[in-house]
Amino acid sequence: MRLIIIFIFPFVCYAQTLSGKAVSITDGDTFKLLTKDSTLVRIRLANIDCPERKQPFSAKAKQFTSDAILGKHIKLNVLKQDRYGRLIAYVFYDTKNLSKELLKAGLAWHYVRYSDDDLLQTLEDGAKKDKRGLWIEPNAIAPWEWRSNKKKKSK
Repeated sequence: MRLIIIFIFPFVCYAQTLSGKAVSITDGDTFKLLTKDSTLVRIRLANIDCPERKQPFSAKAKQFTSDAILGKHIKLNVLKQDRYGRLIAYVFYDTKNLSKELLKAGLAWHYVRYSDDDLLQTLEDGAKKDKRGLWIEPNAIAPWEWRSNKKKKSK
């Protein structure tokens, strides 16, 4: 019984809801939230990856996120914390899920390395089929590949 508690506890810690005001947008999938108790928290959107800076559509993804949540009171379902200390969360505004909206607009990839959500994949596939956002580019490079290529070039 003791082993079960040890393995379950880390997941229970982050299965929480949080709310606050989005006060700063870092990029399309990362921002800072000011909670009701005046704590500043870095948030990373769950299960998607937006273009990196210097990648096509990076600025549009950032602007989309800014238009959607900056200065607004939003709600989050926190899934976990990443290695950089950011909370990984689904973000809700005006009854919309920001991860889904970015995918629909063609401004993000479904991050299949961390997600097997069929709906998110369907949203990406729809944007790709309709050539929305970054999918207008025939050879759009996923951000994880962009980061990997950048690391290889710097060695």
